Amino acid sequence: MSRRYRRRPPRSILALIFILLLVGLRIWQHVSDQSQAPTQIEAQREGTYQVVRVVDGDTLIVKHDHRSADRASAGEARVRLLSIDAPESVKPNHPIEPWGIAATEFTKSFVAGRQVTMRFDKRRQDRFGRWLAYIYVDDRMLNEELVRNGLAKAKVYYGDSQTVGRKLQRAEQDAKKAGRGIWSDFPGK
Repeated sequence: MSRRYRRRPPRSILALIFILLLVGLRIWQHVSDQSQAPTQIEAQREGTYQVVRVVDGDTLIVKHDHRSADRASAGEARVRLLSIDAPESVKPNHPIEPWGIAATEFTKSFVAGRQVTMRFDKRRQDRFGRWLAYIYVDDRMLNEELVRNGLAKAKVYYGDSQTVGRKLQRAEQDAKKAGRGIWSDFPGK
């Protein structure tokens, strides 16, 4: 009685199939993110907004009132600061991270009672439907100030402005050298 042995495919073929599956999943995820309709506002525009509430160090709720000849729109939108990541202070089922409260308080004081200007990059929304923006008060960028004060890390993704990314990375290096915030030995709360 002879036995028939089936040859296993070479590992390189299996690795190639795995990589193709990952690429396909990433493309599908990107397409579904792009096709997701804005949930809060039909179309968000760059411009001046009033901050309704600071959610945490890198997330705000803003209110706009855009009027044009053909239509008027008003509403609120959740905005995530682009190219940075601040420590968590309100994430459900997640402990408050060191410096999370300090980042939230810094953001509150930075925008308190002021109009903010929102500027977009190529990525305008994330997978949660939040608008992604650089927030300015006068000529100061909140994203950069959080990083410079050691209350957020620079996190530049593919497609984000490389010029702004370099500015944020320089601010992070300054904070590291000075030992500010998350780069200090003291775990602030």
